[in-house]
Amino acid sequence: MLIVKVKDGEKIERALKRLKRKYRDTKTLQKLRDNKHFTKPSVEKRRQLQKASYIQHLRDQEDI
Repeated sequence: MLIVKVKDGEKIERALKRLKRKYRDTKTLQKLRDNKHFTKPSVEKRRQLQKASYIQHLRDQEDI
């Protein structure tokens, strides 16, 4: 459970911004979306390898 304490004199918008940041950083929504449908471990592993390959390709191009 996320808890955001509002300080004295702090605007509500600022507290909401901190709450949203905490929510995003804990990846709660991403976990919910991932668990919505089952993915086979082999498919998940293949997706991770493709992502790593893509990132490595970008980093290699950056060095040139």
